[in-house]
Amino acid sequence: MIKHDIHEILDGHKPVGSVNLGRVMDILIVASAIAIALETMPQLPVHLRDLLQGFEIFLLIVFSLEYLARLTTAPRPLRYAFSFWGIIDLLSIAPAIALLTPQWMVVRTFRLLRLVRLLKLFRGSHAMERLVVAFRQVRGELMVFGVIAGLMLYVSAVGIYIFEHDAQPEVFTSIPDSLWWAVASFTTVGYGDMFPITPGGKIFTTFVLFIGLGVIAVPSAIVTAALLESETNIQRRIREAAENGGDSEKENTKPAQSIKGE
Repeated sequence: MIKHDIHEILDGHKPVGSVNLGRVMDILIVASAIAIALETMPQLPVHLRDLLQGFEIFLLIVFSLEYLARLTTAPRPLRYAFSFWGIIDLLSIAPAIALLTPQWMVVRTFRLLRLVRLLKLFRGSHAMERLVVAFRQVRGELMVFGVIAGLMLYVSAVGIYIFEHDAQPEVFTSIPDSLWWAVASFTTVGYGDMFPITPGGKIFTTFVLFIGLGVIAVPSAIVTAALLESETNIQRRIREAAENGGDSEKENTKPAQSIKGE
């Protein structure tokens, strides 16, 4: 029971006095992201940089203690260690290696994985439940459109390379380089770093843009319809659960009524 209480406290489901430890950990995660961004500022004063480094050491100690607490109190420690959240918790404290060995400074980038832990805020959320149910219902359709989008990107890259390579050999140097143009055109972003100048390339781009709009719009409509359907299904399950609960209560009162009548 004590181990279960520790997990409830760390997840924020059970406060310690008036302090919600789970929310405190979430605040520290956000503060860690802000500290990571500030450390990249070249004009940052030396005393602030030292302060951020001390804050980083403090965070590593806190998150290391949290990981050890979760590992030792888990019903199945190995299962937690190799679970998704267990790996995320471990990688979030991996930058401690960089403090001991300068050659491992690249490990400090794992600090960004702490932000993934903020997804725990949506655990038990009704909106997140609807989203998960919706994607589960249409995962087959989304996979089909994902394959179609991939094929269209490749065909678009090949086509624009054929039309524009001779006119702009320094821009459309190869089909892999042309894939960037295909992605920017399909998503209708159009950065302007790669654009057609030949008549054939412009006509081809026009068709690509219209096809790209359809490939992007259709999955969005599918997900929207699935969200509406999932909300209907969730509400229906809630009503059925309530009706079943009411029926069971009526059945439980029948014996008492019959005995009273006798």
